[in-house]
Amino acid sequence: MGRNFSEDSVLTKQRNGVKEKNTNEDSITETNDVVEKSTTEYKMEIKWINVLVAIYLHGCAFYSIFLPMKYWKTVAIGWIYSIISGFGTTVAAHRYFTHRTFKANKPLKILLIIFQTMAAQEPILHWARDHRVHHKFTDTDADPYNSRRGFFFSHMGWLLVKKHPEVIRQGKKIDMSDLRDDPMLKFQKRWYAILGFLGNIGVPILLGLWCGEDFKTLWYGNIYRYLIVLHCVWCVNSVAHIWGTKPYDKDISPTDSRFVGFVAIGEGWHNYHHVFPWDYKTAELPGYRWNLSTSVIDFFAWLGWATELKTVPDEIIRKRVLRTGDGSHPYSIEMQNNNNNNFDKLRDTEHFWGFGDQEMTTEDMKYVKVL
Repeated sequence: MGRNFSEDSVLTKQRNGVKEKNTNEDSITETNDVVEKSTTEYKMEIKWINVLVAIYLHGCAFYSIFLPMKYWKTVAIGWIYSIISGFGTTVAAHRYFTHRTFKANKPLKILLIIFQTMAAQEPILHWARDHRVHHKFTDTDADPYNSRRGFFFSHMGWLLVKKHPEVIRQGKKIDMSDLRDDPMLKFQKRWYAILGFLGNIGVPILLGLWCGEDFKTLWYGNIYRYLIVLHCVWCVNSVAHIWGTKPYDKDISPTDSRFVGFVAIGEGWHNYHHVFPWDYKTAELPGYRWNLSTSVIDFFAWLGWATELKTVPDEIIRKRVLRTGDGSHPYSIEMQNNNNNNFDKLRDTEHFWGFGDQEMTTEDMKYVKVL
Protein backbone atom coordinates (compact mmCIF):
# COMPACT_ATOMS: atom_id res chain seq x y z
CA MET A 1 0.00 0.00 0.00
CA GLY A 2 1.45 3.37 -0.93
CA ARG A 3 0.67 7.04 -0.60
CA ASN A 4 0.92 9.46 -3.49
CA PHE A 5 3.32 12.28 -2.86
CA SER A 6 3.65 15.20 -5.29
CA GLU A 7 6.76 17.35 -5.38
CA ASP A 8 7.12 21.09 -5.99
CA SER A 9 5.68 22.57 -9.17
CA VAL A 10 9.03 23.70 -10.49
CA LEU A 11 12.27 21.88 -11.04
CA THR A 12 14.67 22.62 -8.22
CA LYS A 13 18.34 21.76 -8.38
CA GLN A 14 20.78 21.81 -5.51
CA ARG A 15 24.44 22.02 -6.43
CA ASN A 16 27.09 22.72 -3.80
CA GLY A 17 24.48 24.00 -1.37
CA VAL A 18 23.06 26.59 -3.79
CA LYS A 19 19.49 26.16 -5.03
CA GLU A 20 18.49 27.12 -8.53
CA LYS A 21 15.08 27.03 -10.16
CA ASN A 22 14.38 25.98 -13.70
CA THR A 23 10.89 26.02 -15.15
CA ASN A 24 11.88 23.66 -17.94
CA GLU A 25 10.86 20.37 -16.38
CA ASP A 26 12.10 18.32 -19.30
CA SER A 27 15.72 19.40 -19.03
CA ILE A 28 16.72 16.96 -16.34
CA THR A 29 20.37 16.00 -16.02
CA GLU A 30 22.00 13.81 -13.43
CA THR A 31 25.50 14.33 -12.03
CA ASN A 32 27.27 13.14 -8.91
CA ASP A 33 26.49 16.31 -6.95
CA VAL A 34 23.07 17.32 -8.24
CA VAL A 35 19.69 16.32 -6.87
CA GLU A 36 16.67 17.26 -8.88
CA LYS A 37 13.05 17.53 -7.90
CA SER A 38 10.40 17.52 -10.59
CA THR A 39 6.65 17.16 -10.90
CA THR A 40 7.14 13.41 -11.31
CA GLU A 41 4.81 11.71 -8.87
CA TYR A 42 6.55 9.62 -6.22
CA LYS A 43 4.60 6.73 -4.76
CA MET A 44 5.52 6.25 -1.12
CA GLU A 45 5.56 2.56 -0.14
CA ILE A 46 4.97 1.63 3.48
CA LYS A 47 7.30 -0.87 5.19
CA TRP A 48 4.71 -2.74 7.17
CA ILE A 49 7.19 -4.68 9.29
CA ASN A 50 8.61 -1.38 10.55
CA VAL A 51 5.11 -0.07 11.21
CA LEU A 52 4.28 -3.14 13.28
CA VAL A 53 7.54 -2.83 15.22
CA ALA A 54 6.82 0.85 15.90
CA ILE A 55 3.31 0.00 17.14
CA TYR A 56 4.69 -2.74 19.38
CA LEU A 57 7.38 -0.49 20.87
CA HIS A 58 4.96 2.34 21.60
CA GLY A 59 2.43 -0.12 23.02
CA CYS A 60 5.05 -1.60 25.34
CA ALA A 61 6.15 1.86 26.40
CA PHE A 62 2.57 2.79 27.33
CA TYR A 63 2.03 -0.47 29.21
CA SER A 64 5.25 0.07 31.19
CA ILE A 65 3.61 3.08 32.88
CA PHE A 66 1.52 0.59 34.87
CA LEU A 67 4.60 -1.41 35.87
CA PRO A 68 6.76 0.97 37.93
CA MET A 69 10.25 -0.10 38.97
CA LYS A 70 10.50 -1.25 42.58
CA TYR A 71 14.12 -0.38 43.28
CA TRP A 72 15.89 2.96 42.88
CA LYS A 73 19.03 1.14 41.66
CA THR A 74 17.12 -0.08 38.61
CA VAL A 75 15.92 3.43 37.82
CA ALA A 76 19.47 4.78 38.20
CA ILE A 77 20.82 2.11 35.85
CA GLY A 78 18.15 3.04 33.31
CA TRP A 79 19.08 6.74 33.41
CA ILE A 80 22.81 6.01 33.15
CA TYR A 81 22.21 3.59 30.31
CA SER A 82 20.08 6.14 28.46
CA ILE A 83 22.78 8.82 28.69
CA ILE A 84 25.60 6.48 27.64
CA SER A 85 23.63 5.16 24.67
CA GLY A 86 22.80 8.77 23.83
CA PHE A 87 26.51 9.55 23.68
CA GLY A 88 26.78 6.55 21.37
CA THR A 89 24.71 8.54 18.88
CA THR A 90 25.92 12.10 19.50
CA VAL A 91 29.63 11.60 20.16
CA ALA A 92 30.27 8.32 18.35
CA ALA A 93 28.00 7.95 15.30
CA HIS A 94 27.52 11.68 14.70
CA ARG A 95 30.55 13.73 15.66
CA TYR A 96 33.28 11.12 15.31
CA PHE A 97 32.36 8.62 12.62
CA THR A 98 30.13 10.78 10.40
CA HIS A 99 31.73 14.22 10.60
CA ARG A 100 35.31 13.30 11.63
CA THR A 101 35.46 16.27 13.99
CA PHE A 102 38.28 14.76 16.03
CA LYS A 103 40.67 11.81 16.06
CA ALA A 104 40.39 8.94 18.52
CA ASN A 105 43.00 6.41 19.60
CA LYS A 106 42.15 2.71 19.45
CA PRO A 107 40.77 2.32 23.01
CA LEU A 108 38.46 5.34 22.54
CA LYS A 109 37.36 4.12 19.12
CA ILE A 110 36.41 0.72 20.56
CA LEU A 111 34.57 2.42 23.41
CA LEU A 112 32.63 4.63 20.99
CA ILE A 113 31.63 1.61 18.91
CA ILE A 114 30.36 -0.09 22.07
CA PHE A 115 28.36 3.01 23.04
CA GLN A 116 26.86 3.24 19.56
CA THR A 117 25.94 -0.44 19.61
CA MET A 118 24.16 0.13 22.92
CA ALA A 119 22.03 2.78 21.18
CA ALA A 120 20.65 0.21 18.68
CA GLN A 121 20.15 2.72 15.87
CA GLU A 122 21.59 0.85 12.89
CA PRO A 123 25.25 -0.02 12.26
CA ILE A 124 27.63 2.91 12.10
CA LEU A 125 28.27 2.34 8.37
CA HIS A 126 24.56 2.80 7.61
CA TRP A 127 24.05 5.64 10.09
CA ALA A 128 27.00 7.66 8.79
CA ARG A 129 26.09 7.12 5.13
CA ASP A 130 22.52 8.36 5.58
CA HIS A 131 23.61 11.33 7.65
CA ARG A 132 26.28 12.40 5.16
CA VAL A 133 23.69 12.27 2.40
CA HIS A 134 21.39 14.37 4.61
CA HIS A 135 24.04 17.08 4.91
CA LYS A 136 24.97 17.17 1.24
CA PHE A 137 21.38 17.16 -0.02
CA THR A 138 19.32 18.69 2.79
CA ASP A 139 15.59 18.97 2.03
CA THR A 140 15.79 17.38 -1.40
CA ASP A 141 14.60 13.96 -2.53
CA ALA A 142 18.04 12.60 -1.62
CA ASP A 143 17.62 13.63 2.03
CA PRO A 144 16.54 10.51 4.01
CA TYR A 145 14.64 12.64 6.55
CA ASN A 146 13.51 15.44 4.24
CA SER A 147 11.77 18.03 6.46
CA ARG A 148 9.80 19.38 3.47
CA ARG A 149 7.61 16.29 3.80
CA GLY A 150 6.36 17.39 7.19
CA PHE A 151 7.10 16.94 10.86
CA PHE A 152 6.02 13.30 11.17
CA PHE A 153 8.05 12.19 8.15
CA SER A 154 11.25 13.86 9.32
CA HIS A 155 10.70 12.70 12.91
CA MET A 156 10.04 9.00 12.38
CA GLY A 157 7.93 8.50 9.25
CA TRP A 158 11.02 8.09 7.09
CA LEU A 159 11.71 4.84 8.93
CA LEU A 160 8.25 3.50 8.10
CA VAL A 161 8.48 3.79 4.30
CA LYS A 162 10.89 2.68 1.63
CA LYS A 163 13.63 5.17 0.79
CA HIS A 164 13.14 7.52 -2.12
CA PRO A 165 15.16 6.23 -5.12
CA GLU A 166 17.25 9.41 -5.00
CA VAL A 167 18.36 8.63 -1.44
CA ILE A 168 19.62 5.25 -2.61
CA ARG A 169 21.29 6.70 -5.72
CA GLN A 170 23.17 9.40 -3.84
CA GLY A 171 23.90 7.08 -0.93
CA LYS A 172 25.88 4.81 -3.25
CA LYS A 173 27.97 7.77 -4.38
CA ILE A 174 28.66 9.35 -1.01
CA ASP A 175 32.30 9.17 0.06
CA MET A 176 32.62 6.42 2.67
CA SER A 177 36.23 5.49 1.96
CA ASP A 178 37.30 6.44 5.48
CA LEU A 179 34.86 3.93 7.03
CA ARG A 180 33.99 1.27 4.48
CA ASP A 181 37.00 -1.00 4.96
CA ASP A 182 37.37 -0.57 8.72
CA PRO A 183 37.43 -4.15 10.13
CA MET A 184 35.79 -3.12 13.42
CA LEU A 185 32.91 -1.41 11.64
CA LYS A 186 32.49 -4.35 9.27
CA PHE A 187 32.33 -6.69 12.28
CA GLN A 188 29.78 -4.45 13.99
CA LYS A 189 27.62 -4.33 10.85
CA ARG A 190 27.69 -8.11 10.44
CA TRP A 191 26.56 -8.85 14.00
CA TYR A 192 24.59 -5.68 14.74
CA ALA A 193 21.16 -7.31 15.11
CA ILE A 194 22.44 -9.53 17.92
CA LEU A 195 24.88 -7.06 19.48
CA GLY A 196 22.39 -4.19 19.35
CA PHE A 197 19.68 -6.23 21.08
CA LEU A 198 22.04 -7.52 23.74
CA GLY A 199 23.60 -4.09 24.31
CA ASN A 200 20.35 -2.13 24.40
CA ILE A 201 17.93 -4.56 26.06
CA GLY A 202 19.77 -7.69 27.23
CA VAL A 203 22.41 -6.13 29.48
CA PRO A 204 20.02 -3.67 31.21
CA ILE A 205 17.62 -6.53 31.93
CA LEU A 206 20.40 -8.62 33.46
CA LEU A 207 21.47 -5.67 35.60
CA GLY A 208 17.87 -5.14 36.66
CA LEU A 209 17.43 -8.81 37.59
CA TRP A 210 20.58 -8.49 39.69
CA CYS A 211 18.92 -5.56 41.49
CA GLY A 212 15.86 -7.69 42.24
CA GLU A 213 13.35 -6.47 39.63
CA ASP A 214 11.10 -8.98 37.88
CA PHE A 215 11.61 -9.77 34.19
CA LYS A 216 8.25 -8.45 32.97
CA THR A 217 8.79 -5.01 34.50
CA LEU A 218 12.32 -4.86 33.09
CA TRP A 219 11.27 -5.88 29.58
CA TYR A 220 8.62 -3.22 29.20
CA GLY A 221 10.58 -0.63 31.15
CA ASN A 222 13.66 -0.97 28.97
CA ILE A 223 11.60 -0.66 25.80
CA TYR A 224 10.15 2.55 27.27
CA ARG A 225 13.69 3.84 27.97
CA TYR A 226 14.83 2.91 24.45
CA LEU A 227 11.87 4.66 22.85
CA ILE A 228 12.44 7.87 24.83
CA VAL A 229 16.05 7.98 23.63
CA LEU A 230 14.92 7.41 20.04
CA HIS A 231 12.42 10.27 20.15
CA CYS A 232 15.03 12.59 21.65
CA VAL A 233 17.39 11.80 18.76
CA TRP A 234 14.62 12.11 16.17
CA CYS A 235 13.88 15.64 17.40
CA VAL A 236 17.11 16.75 15.74
CA ASN A 237 15.70 15.82 12.33
CA SER A 238 12.22 17.21 12.96
CA VAL A 239 11.96 19.93 15.61
CA ALA A 240 15.39 21.37 14.78
CA HIS A 241 14.41 21.68 11.12
CA ILE A 242 11.12 23.48 11.75
CA TRP A 243 11.15 25.58 14.93
CA GLY A 244 13.94 27.75 16.28
CA THR A 245 16.32 30.52 15.26
CA LYS A 246 18.76 30.75 12.37
CA PRO A 247 21.64 32.88 13.66
CA TYR A 248 24.14 31.68 11.07
CA ASP A 249 22.15 31.10 7.88
CA LYS A 250 18.53 32.18 7.52
CA ASP A 251 18.16 30.55 4.11
CA ILE A 252 18.44 26.90 5.22
CA SER A 253 15.90 24.85 7.20
CA PRO A 254 18.03 23.71 10.19
CA THR A 255 17.49 25.80 13.32
CA ASP A 256 19.05 26.33 16.72
CA SER A 257 16.74 24.96 19.42
CA ARG A 258 17.48 25.06 23.14
CA PHE A 259 14.81 22.39 23.71
CA VAL A 260 16.50 19.98 21.30
CA GLY A 261 19.89 20.90 22.73
CA PHE A 262 18.65 19.71 26.11
CA VAL A 263 16.85 16.49 25.13
CA ALA A 264 19.52 15.48 22.57
CA ILE A 265 22.42 16.29 24.95
CA GLY A 266 23.96 18.96 22.73
CA GLU A 267 22.68 18.35 19.21
CA GLY A 268 20.12 21.15 19.11
CA TRP A 269 22.31 23.87 17.62
CA HIS A 270 21.50 22.62 14.17
CA ASN A 271 21.72 25.85 12.17
CA TYR A 272 25.32 26.24 13.32
CA HIS A 273 26.04 22.57 12.69
CA HIS A 274 24.88 22.62 9.06
CA VAL A 275 26.98 25.72 8.37
CA PHE A 276 30.09 24.35 10.15
CA PRO A 277 29.71 20.54 10.23
CA TRP A 278 33.36 19.91 11.14
CA ASP A 279 33.10 21.59 14.58
CA TYR A 280 33.42 18.94 17.31
CA LYS A 281 31.07 20.97 19.55
CA THR A 282 28.35 21.22 16.86
CA ALA A 283 27.76 24.60 18.47
CA GLU A 284 29.37 27.91 19.38
CA LEU A 285 28.56 27.44 23.08
CA PRO A 286 31.50 28.03 25.46
CA GLY A 287 30.26 25.70 28.24
CA TYR A 288 28.58 22.34 28.78
CA ARG A 289 25.20 23.39 30.18
CA TRP A 290 23.36 22.71 26.92
CA ASN A 291 26.00 20.44 25.37
CA LEU A 292 26.96 17.44 27.52
CA SER A 293 28.33 15.61 24.50
CA THR A 294 31.10 18.18 24.15
CA SER A 295 32.15 17.56 27.76
CA VAL A 296 32.69 13.88 26.92
CA ILE A 297 34.99 14.72 24.01
CA ASP A 298 36.87 17.30 26.09
CA PHE A 299 37.32 14.72 28.86
CA PHE A 300 38.89 12.24 26.49
CA ALA A 301 41.00 15.03 25.01
CA TRP A 302 42.24 15.72 28.55
CA LEU A 303 43.16 12.02 28.84
CA GLY A 304 44.97 12.25 25.52
CA TRP A 305 42.65 9.76 23.83
CA ALA A 306 40.96 12.36 21.58
CA THR A 307 43.16 14.65 19.50
CA GLU A 308 42.96 17.17 16.66
CA LEU A 309 39.60 18.59 17.71
CA LYS A 310 38.23 20.73 14.86
CA THR A 311 36.38 23.98 15.46
CA VAL A 312 35.79 27.36 13.79
CA PRO A 313 37.72 30.62 14.42
CA ASP A 314 35.59 33.31 16.08
CA GLU A 315 36.23 35.77 13.27
CA ILE A 316 34.83 33.38 10.66
CA ILE A 317 31.71 32.84 12.79
CA ARG A 318 31.22 36.57 13.19
CA LYS A 319 31.52 37.29 9.48
CA ARG A 320 29.13 34.50 8.58
CA VAL A 321 26.57 35.74 11.12
CA LEU A 322 26.72 39.24 9.66
CA ARG A 323 26.40 37.99 6.10
CA THR A 324 23.63 35.37 6.30
CA GLY A 325 22.22 35.29 9.86
CA ASP A 326 18.62 36.06 10.77
CA GLY A 327 19.57 38.77 13.26
CA SER A 328 19.14 36.66 16.41
CA HIS A 329 22.88 36.35 17.14
CA PRO A 330 24.58 38.93 19.42
CA TYR A 331 27.03 39.69 16.62
CA SER A 332 24.13 40.85 14.47
CA ILE A 333 23.99 44.16 16.29
CA GLU A 334 27.24 44.98 14.51
CA MET A 335 25.37 44.85 11.23
CA GLN A 336 23.64 48.14 12.07
CA ASN A 337 26.98 49.92 12.28
CA ASN A 338 28.90 47.95 9.67
CA ASN A 339 29.79 50.14 6.72
CA ASN A 340 32.63 48.23 5.11
CA ASN A 341 30.80 44.97 4.31
CA ASN A 342 33.78 43.04 5.60
CA PHE A 343 32.12 39.68 5.19
CA ASP A 344 33.93 36.39 4.74
CA LYS A 345 34.54 35.28 1.18
CA LEU A 346 34.28 31.58 2.04
CA ARG A 347 31.75 29.85 -0.17
CA ASP A 348 28.77 28.43 1.68
CA THR A 349 29.73 25.05 3.07
CA GLU A 350 26.56 23.66 4.62
CA HIS A 351 26.51 20.97 1.93
CA PHE A 352 29.69 19.36 3.30
CA TRP A 353 29.18 16.25 5.41
CA GLY A 354 32.14 17.16 7.60
CA PHE A 355 35.92 17.31 7.79
CA GLY A 356 37.45 15.33 4.95
CA ASP A 357 34.64 15.76 2.43
CA GLN A 358 36.27 15.53 -0.98
CA GLU A 359 34.64 18.79 -2.06
CA MET A 360 36.53 20.74 0.60
CA THR A 361 39.31 22.69 -1.10
CA THR A 362 42.63 23.81 0.31
CA GLU A 363 41.10 27.26 0.75
CA ASP A 364 38.17 25.77 2.69
CA MET A 365 40.58 24.00 5.03
CA LYS A 366 42.05 27.34 6.11
CA TYR A 367 38.80 28.07 7.90
CA VAL A 368 39.11 24.99 10.12
CA LYS A 369 40.76 25.52 13.49
CA VAL A 370 42.44 22.45 15.00
CA LEU A 371 42.88 22.37 18.78
